Amino acid sequence: MAQVTVLVNGRNYTLACEDGEEEHLTALAAFIDARVAELGRQIGQVGDARLMLMASLVVTDELAVAHERVEELEQELDRLRQEKDAAAAARLGDEKFAEVLESAAQRIEDIAARLQ
Repeated sequence: MAQVTVLVNGRNYTLACEDGEEEHLTALAAFIDARVAELGRQIGQVGDARLMLMASLVVTDELAVAHERVEELEQELDRLRQEKDAAAAARLGDEKFAEVLESAAQRIEDIAARLQ
């Protein structure tokens, strides 16, 4: 198991992670550090714990909005797939109808030829 030291709000934190995940964890910590710094500029220093909590809530809210958007897009994708399938079925139905109509026309022509 690997360890990585990250800097958030001016403090170092040593964290354990799976081997190969160090860069990812460092990037996540840098993202949180940026959010904490942004909040710190907006509201001032209100204590590490409160600032971390507020940053966590902001990020969690953004994540919730992203999850909702993903769900909306998945529903839209399902709707579009259903429309595509319905259109394909309609085209297939049109093709079948054309085949039946062509077959009927051929039979009528055959009957007409025999009657002459």
